[in-house]
Amino acid sequence: MPKYIVERDIPNAGALTAEQLQGIAQTSCGVSSKMDTKINWVESYVTDDKVYCVLIAPNEEALREHSEKGGFPVTKISRVTGMIDPSTAEG
Repeated sequence: MPKYIVERDIPNAGALTAEQLQGIAQTSCGVSSKMDTKINWVESYVTDDKVYCVLIAPNEEALREHSEKGGFPVTKISRVTGMIDPSTAEG
């Protein structure tokens, strides 16, 4: 299945408490478990005003459904077409 980066504009995301982040994670997992189309949440990165989620899903529609049901904003969805890291430089 394709991998996606979902960008979410969330003002003051960086100020969310551990309890708030736990609640968001619980909501996300709960929504995923009830969907017919399964989504694999890999990880998310929290910055000052955004959250970037790495997800594996069959299509963008499933990601939008998950976001709608969970009450999560979607700013942009980008399909990952490749990956590089420091080992890429080694050839």
